[in-house]
Amino acid sequence: MFIHWGLYAIPAWHEQLQWRKRVPREEYGKLAQQWNPVDFNPDKWIDVAQAAGMKYLCFTTKHHDGFCLWDTAQTDFNTINTPYGKDVLAQLAEACHRRNMPLCLYYSCVDWHHPNYPNQDRSHELPEPLPGDEPDMEKYMAFVKAQVRELCSNYGEIDGFWWDLNIIKHVDPSVNALIRDLQPKAIINDRGYSEGDFGTPERDVETSTEAKEIMRPTEACQSVGVQSWGFRANEDYYTTEHLIRSIDRYLARGANYLLNAGPTAEGIVPPQSDQILRRIGSWFDKAQESFFDTYPVPNFTTNSDVLVTRRESTFYIHLCKKPISSAVQLKPLKVLPRSATLLNNGAPVECVVDMLPIDHVSQETFLRLRNLPVEEFDDEVLVVKLEFDDNFHESILENLTIP
Repeated sequence: MFIHWGLYAIPAWHEQLQWRKRVPREEYGKLAQQWNPVDFNPDKWIDVAQAAGMKYLCFTTKHHDGFCLWDTAQTDFNTINTPYGKDVLAQLAEACHRRNMPLCLYYSCVDWHHPNYPNQDRSHELPEPLPGDEPDMEKYMAFVKAQVRELCSNYGEIDGFWWDLNIIKHVDPSVNALIRDLQPKAIINDRGYSEGDFGTPERDVETSTEAKEIMRPTEACQSVGVQSWGFRANEDYYTTEHLIRSIDRYLARGANYLLNAGPTAEGIVPPQSDQILRRIGSWFDKAQESFFDTYPVPNFTTNSDVLVTRRESTFYIHLCKKPISSAVQLKPLKVLPRSATLLNNGAPVECVVDMLPIDHVSQETFLRLRNLPVEEFDDEVLVVKLEFDDNFHESILENLTIP
């Protein structure tokens, strides 16, 4: 679960309100005088995440606006110097550790508040330094490293560090080295000051050329809101079906998926976001066995409308694209499974090995799944569990290699 939260939740328009609406820094900074999320309860956030089937949290400690949600000694622009006066991260970290929920920390490389950050009107930057600013990348990096040291030293075990927007493409391997020294378990993404451990595709768009297997460690990120990541009062939300198909398409190819919800200024996950995440969780609870301790099998079938994952002699057929019929042919497979079960409802699936009219040229028979309840589960991804006999061995798979 990705959580974008900060001062921008107060006007409730977009997490990049300051930049997108050209709000003067001094005016935007006055929002800190209103920061008082009295309903913030990290356990309730974790409840929502677990109901959705999520296995870890990633939290925005400092977004592009520079406001810090922890007790930092490096800037006064933080949650302590507000009417709330409490360390948000400390509360979240305590709850995560108590409930064994891994915690990752987001940190923006861009900073619209810090006087040493060299704003030069590049993407997601202020048009120019403001009066009184002293652009100096060396001084700014000293600030960044001091904050990284705080984040990695004062909040217990951290499982990941999520950089964002190194617009300058500044290179400094010592920053990730510092994280690894202080938090050896933490994995680091690829948006920071040196090469990270995993890629971060954002706001995914399905394409017909999408590979059936992802070759590098990947964590796709998406928000339940179409327009924003922070709380937006008049947000347009993605359909649950769209998000489920997106989640399945990444997980079935061996990636992780980071889905965001932005809490309100009071600290509450919005009802619409909560409902979407819980509906996703209902599907995921039934389908998750197809993702864990499995691996992608991109050469299982020529059918480009499905993805396949495998655990020993068990294969999971993911109908990640919206089905256009109630049958799925798994060409070139010719073997009947020992059993076939639809994970969505636990019901058996009819399987046949026969020839279809379309196969008249080859005169061959292939495995086909029939009478799937596609309309009953129209807003979910159907996942069929195929269990083969132990003699369904590697030589069969070798013969299924797709050109």
